[in-house]
Amino acid sequence: MTAHYTVTDRIAVITMDNPPVNGLGLSTRQAITQGVAQAMADDQVVAIVLTGHGKAFSGGADIREFGTPKAMQEPNLLSVIAVVENAGKPVVAAVHSVAMGGGLELALGCHYRVVAPGCQIALPEVKLGLVPGAGGTQRLPRALGVETALNMIVKGDPVPSEVLAALPGQRLFDVLAGSADSLMAEAMTLAKEKADVGPLPKVRDLPCAHPQGDAYFQFARNMVRGIAKSLPAPEKCVDLVEVATKQKFDAGMLTERQTFLNLMWTPESRALRHIFMASRAASKIEDVPSDTPVRAIHKVGVIGAGTMGGGITMNFLNAGIPVVMLETAQAALDRGVGTMKRNYEAQVKKGKLTAEKLDQRMALLQTTLAYEDLADVDLVIEAVFEEIGVKETVFKALDKVLKPGAILASNTSTLDLNRIASFTQRPADVVGIHFFSPANVMKLLEVVRGAETSKSVLATTMAVAKRIKKTAVVAGVCDGFIGNRMIEQYIRQATFMLDEGASPEQIDKAIEKFGFAMGPFRMSDLAGNDIGWAIRKRRAQENPNMRYSKSADLLCELGRFGQKAGAGWYDYPAGSRTPVPSAVVSEMLAKHRADIKQPQRRLSSEEIVDRLVLSLVNEGAHLLAEGIAAKAGDIDMVYLTGYGFPMFRGGPMRYADEVGLIKVIQRMQAFAQNPADDQAFWTPAPYMQALAEKGQNFTG
Repeated sequence: MTAHYTVTDRIAVITMDNPPVNGLGLSTRQAITQGVAQAMADDQVVAIVLTGHGKAFSGGADIREFGTPKAMQEPNLLSVIAVVENAGKPVVAAVHSVAMGGGLELALGCHYRVVAPGCQIALPEVKLGLVPGAGGTQRLPRALGVETALNMIVKGDPVPSEVLAALPGQRLFDVLAGSADSLMAEAMTLAKEKADVGPLPKVRDLPCAHPQGDAYFQFARNMVRGIAKSLPAPEKCVDLVEVATKQKFDAGMLTERQTFLNLMWTPESRALRHIFMASRAASKIEDVPSDTPVRAIHKVGVIGAGTMGGGITMNFLNAGIPVVMLETAQAALDRGVGTMKRNYEAQVKKGKLTAEKLDQRMALLQTTLAYEDLADVDLVIEAVFEEIGVKETVFKALDKVLKPGAILASNTSTLDLNRIASFTQRPADVVGIHFFSPANVMKLLEVVRGAETSKSVLATTMAVAKRIKKTAVVAGVCDGFIGNRMIEQYIRQATFMLDEGASPEQIDKAIEKFGFAMGPFRMSDLAGNDIGWAIRKRRAQENPNMRYSKSADLLCELGRFGQKAGAGWYDYPAGSRTPVPSAVVSEMLAKHRADIKQPQRRLSSEEIVDRLVLSLVNEGAHLLAEGIAAKAGDIDMVYLTGYGFPMFRGGPMRYADEVGLIKVIQRMQAFAQNPADDQAFWTPAPYMQALAEKGQNFTG
């Protein structure tokens, strides 16, 4: 059973017990309604207390049931809430830890609510591209007031229970318990007090209005449109709260339900629900059990005090983990520490950090020029120049001084981790931890699993990623791993289109309109064009048959390395990061096109987007076939959290599923007819072909 029924001192207690968050799946819904019926049939029972076992009251609906018959199978959540609300005996919700989504809607259906301090309260459905579907948009404004409720519904972020309980005039909570330990006793006391009280109160009967009416909702709608961009759900939330102020409750409930069902089938909601599931699945590694021993990480070493090393260090300082930072020269250390401190000081000025916290974090940092000072660290991450000889020197030095059981990690973005591991006598302790720049900001962490990386090291690394609040995705060893191997094809397509007549700004604008945070040329300017130049030079030696446009090399030969040089694919006026189309680049491209005798044509925005996005899809399919990426969802998480792929499209693999793999393949076959492109690349990956032939897709 996923809910238990007991009777104590004439009070029936229904306890949801469906770990980890007491999700309101079918069996739990059935158990709640059966419990209420049992209590109503027992003359000795005078009241009911509804609560949740473990770490939550209820986290809401079981997302795995969304879009399946189980979600609507009776009793559905609306029916459960109706049973609770219409019970002839008082029902008291004893709310603790977490009450979100359907869990909060269930509590709102109870006659009374007692809440523990520190409970996280939210209606987060908007983050799945939905609106609350079991009365949240109609009851919460009645319980909390229109403005507070609308803010919660539109944002979807949790609010501490004590904050809501302190609001003047709120009717959400009847009692704020003294503590989590006293919650049940206080709920039982309230249930006894209300056992013989007259008509039972219902949130649905509370008044709901806003003094500014139409003017307020138009203002709210305008604000939400600016934030929501391509997502329809936030504006629908405004519409539904407005309905709560203008229609009778039952009519508002019908409107809410129809809106919920309509949104359920939108591509945006499908994409966001895919992201929700993929983000949780990314941390699960098929052959690494959840009970795999995890090593203690009390102290971390970082090799390199440059931009990347400093950013990596800040992640650990932010989490309260001491760091020893090593460099080869004191001047480099001083520069690195100075940059970190300025970053923290900027946060203090913006009110995001207190001066006390700044001092606490910097006090956790130790700097050194000697490898011997790393002898007691539990994990060390090298962030040195991306050249295999430099990595060899570092790892051989680390191997000599680190204690047994310490984890040796490389921040390499492209190099062979197995070769790096071979520089040590402990390859099982070597792992790739690839941060993305700026490392203290970007959420993505590629965890690269070498051929000999132990399961313990892998499990520990995933736990560390969670501790420093990163989204970790496991990748196998290949040149570029998941993200950079795919982005190479994306950049190649962008430069091939330059050869054919497109401009950098045309290509950037097309993909940014599609939803990317930044187009390929703005992105290259930000990262540094010299980085890609170095990779292409290495590629030319390793794989001379790989075809590239020479335009990017010509740009670098002009010294246009990007924002840091004040000039790249765009011009950057002194002190500005705003890209300005460059006459120098236009002239360079015109000469290059003439030199290679490339016929010019006008490329449509549709072609630009398809060539860029589908290049990611095709390479992603190869990665899945090779086992470099374990799941299509892992690829999507890499691109959503590391490369600015639009969230509302769900990632490249999810987007391909939405388009349809048959259509994707047909489009690739059309691109393969273009002699100005790398025609061989557009042969659809056999893995994708096989899925399409079976009527299957990447993400299930």
